[in-house]
Amino acid sequence: MSDDLRKVMDELEIRNVIGRLAQLADNGDLNEYVSLFTDDAHWELKPRPGDAPLFAPIRGKANILAGAQARRASGGQGPGSHTRHVLGSTVVTLDGDKAKATSNLIFYKNTDTKPEIAVMTFYNDQFQRTAQGWKLASRIMTMG
Repeated sequence: MSDDLRKVMDELEIRNVIGRLAQLADNGDLNEYVSLFTDDAHWELKPRPGDAPLFAPIRGKANILAGAQARRASGGQGPGSHTRHVLGSTVVTLDGDKAKATSNLIFYKNTDTKPEIAVMTFYNDQFQRTAQGWKLASRIMTMG
């Protein structure tokens, strides 16, 4: 396989991981969701300057799963919450078995009536190629 074809395939796989994570967060199986992360993955939501953090940074699949379960239990996302992650432009940069991606995210609430933007943020992602394919190693969401 040519290097150019490998790069295209890698980028498509990474884009699919990003999209699948959003779909699973909204209305999917959280065990499948967490399977898309590396074992030692990092997840963080950085607040706007001067704002208090909404969530503490999370490390590791078990803690990422617990965080997603807590967000669902609180009604903040997931089935029945009437929320939706909508991804905008994504740029992927490959570097061997590592990659970076930046995506625009709009998080909507009230999707069952008149959708409203709840949050706009950037996903700053780092990926690692594993034996099971590309996995998310770090996601830092930057409010802006």
